[in-house]
Order: sequence, then structure tokens, then C-alpha cells
Amino acid sequence: MVAELIISPEVERDLAEAYAWYEDQRFGLGEEFLHCVEACIEAICRMPQMHACIHECYRRGLVRRFPYAVFYEYQEGKVSVYAIFHTARDPAKWRQRLP
Repeated sequence: MVAELIISPEVERDLAEAYAWYEDQRFGLGEEFLHCVEACIEAICRMPQMHACIHECYRRGLVRRFPYAVFYEYQEGKVSVYAIFHTARDPAKWRQRLP
């Protein structure tokens, strides 16, 4: 059973910033980035417990080909995505978004 997906508004900003940066590097690279993020989120929704908890009840899925991670929570059949961050960024930044 596929989990219901809830994406926080901050995630849209994360994606827009990363997309713009990759498009500046090479035309079409931003689209490739979005496809990889989408594939990661789809895998998370299919098997939300496949990633270990890394902070309290929050989990991290790594995006293929790009140094980004999807930070999410899985409870009661729902996947809530709180951040999509570059893995070199300070972890305190994504933790600030947690409810």
C-alpha cells in the first residue's frame, strides 16, 4: 500500500532553489534533478520504513546522482516531507523545520 504524501511549503522553495542552480550549471540538469527527487519520494511512499530514523522519528532518503536528502516522517500511513537539503549543509537547518 502506498502511503499518503504531504509536502510542506518549504520543500517547494528547496526544490525551486536547487532546480535553478542546476539549470544554471547546464540546461536540462534541473529537470534531471527533479526526476531523481521524484523517484526518491515515490520509493519512500512505497516503502516508508526502509530508511532508519536519524533524529527522533524523522528519516532521511538519499537522492540518486545528486548530493541531496529527503527528510521525512512516517506516521499512520502518511509520509510528511519537511525538507530537501544538500547533504553538505548544516543539519541544524532542516531540524528547525520540524514540528
